[in-house]
Amino acid sequence: MFLGGCVSRWKAGNTVCSQAINEGMFKSKMAQQTRTQRQAAAKKGAATRKRQSASQSSGNTKAAARRTAKSARSSASSARTTSRNGALTAARRLSAERFRLEAVGRQAERVVLIPVGAALEARDRIAAIVRTYGDRELARKRLNRFERRGATALRRNRRTLERHAKDARNGVETRANGVQSRANGVVERIRSLA
Repeated sequence: MFLGGCVSRWKAGNTVCSQAINEGMFKSKMAQQTRTQRQAAAKKGAATRKRQSASQSSGNTKAAARRTAKSARSSASSARTTSRNGALTAARRLSAERFRLEAVGRQAERVVLIPVGAALEARDRIAAIVRTYGDRELARKRLNRFERRGATALRRNRRTLERHAKDARNGVETRANGVQSRANGVVERIRSLA
């Protein structure tokens, strides 16, 4: 209900909703994007908008050219306007294509940067392991710490482990007793038949 009221008030120009939106009350649940992804998406969107603008401008230019040819073939002013619009349309198309190529370049750059970053992460982790276990004293301290953590975890979970072991033991004994009683019943039947 708050959202509906907010939208109707927001349309009326109330600043409370714009503050709520700016303060993050209506945060999107989309996944976070890297800087390169945002830039690529922005370039792609800009290229699309420029392409659409160029297409619309192209239609306007063609219409103006038709009107010019029909109504004022000798009008130098209309011809200059049409020429200028044509040049602007060509410039917009060129700019749109440049943006599209930049977006493609960003995507290609991501393809290169991701493996390089992963390799550097792996190198850093291997270097940390070598630093830790390359020195005997550090390695001994680290192993002692692991041992203490393991002992602490076992102490904490001893009761749980004992209870699980007891339950398992009782279950096995119950099943074994059931099998033994059935076997005794079969033996008794065999003796009674013989």
